[in-house]
Amino acid sequence: MDTDALSAMTPEECLSKLQASGMLDNQPDALAQIQKLVAQGVHPMKVIRFGSGTPEDKPRPAMLDSFDIEGIARYIAEKGCQRIVIMCGAGISTSAGIPDFRTPGTGLYDNLKKYDLPRPESIFELKYFRDRPGAFYELAKEMWPGNFEPTPAHYFIRLLEAKGILLRCYSQNIDSLEVQAGVPRQRLIAAHGNFDAAHVIDTDPEVKVPIEELKAAIDQGEAGWQALREKKGNLVKPTIVFFGEGLPERFFELHSQDLKQCDLLIVMGTSLVVHPFASLVGLAAAGAPRILLNRDEAGTCDSLDLGFRFHKTEPDQNWRDVWYKGDCDTGARALATALGWGDDLDALIDSKGSASIVRAPWAAESPDAPPSSSGGDENP
Repeated sequence: MDTDALSAMTPEECLSKLQASGMLDNQPDALAQIQKLVAQGVHPMKVIRFGSGTPEDKPRPAMLDSFDIEGIARYIAEKGCQRIVIMCGAGISTSAGIPDFRTPGTGLYDNLKKYDLPRPESIFELKYFRDRPGAFYELAKEMWPGNFEPTPAHYFIRLLEAKGILLRCYSQNIDSLEVQAGVPRQRLIAAHGNFDAAHVIDTDPEVKVPIEELKAAIDQGEAGWQALREKKGNLVKPTIVFFGEGLPERFFELHSQDLKQCDLLIVMGTSLVVHPFASLVGLAAAGAPRILLNRDEAGTCDSLDLGFRFHKTEPDQNWRDVWYKGDCDTGARALATALGWGDDLDALIDSKGSASIVRAPWAAESPDAPPSSSGGDENP
């Protein structure tokens, strides 16, 4: 595909061309994200990167004895992995029952028609929020943590943390279900923000507001959030990244060092199209195996610099990458079972994250293992 020609098109023309090419087929989440950005005048070529063949991964000896769930599980145990990085997207929350945005009749956008949005994406625009905040507050009330339960995939993340082998979880989701599952905030990077905190808009330095105070105001309807607005001097919103806002500072502070020192990368439920989040795959340490748990193929080296190579069939073309084709919950259960931790995962699910879990033997013995939540966490 001629990237120069695409770049010369208008954002709308480029999006139409990409759709016609079939590049975004079977990637509804990626398409929705790009459509939102195009609505803001952002050119698709600024957020999509096409594989150019450079930089190329340097071929290495095979790191896995089998390129499947069992091979990954054996690698974790035999190598004593203790700095696992997880990247996750909307796919890990689907089974929680969180309604999507666009499904006719049931999607959240359809349910907000009474607000007469100029376009659905306006609900995440600061300018629109300043003028007509009611629509976003209605959406926030619908999606507020506590309305939905974490999925087995969320509890799998908690399992790795409890075992003392999770370095960091990078999430694209705003639903805070990772925290609800018991993942400590120190171990989580909410790349697009979430409901864990709130702030007054248009303040410098930023004025923080207890999230419980915002929740109470939203629950009271317009009278509540208007009163909070008067009290704080301006509107208050959760720390969800709106269009035009930058990603959280912690993302940029930690992602490079985290990926460089990871000993395994697990990617779950994301289309890996929109940057900078997608670029994390290529930053993983060269000696770290990588596994994608996803219904659809995503993030391959044909479309992402230093992306996955599991689709390569030629000898010596894939030495570390695995694709588990299926839903995230099933894939997470399969990996936990292969590690011999299936009962631990069930215990976390049944206890809603509070079960006491024994650390992995190698993590308990190693002074370099990241501390679990039960022992405190001094890392950033």
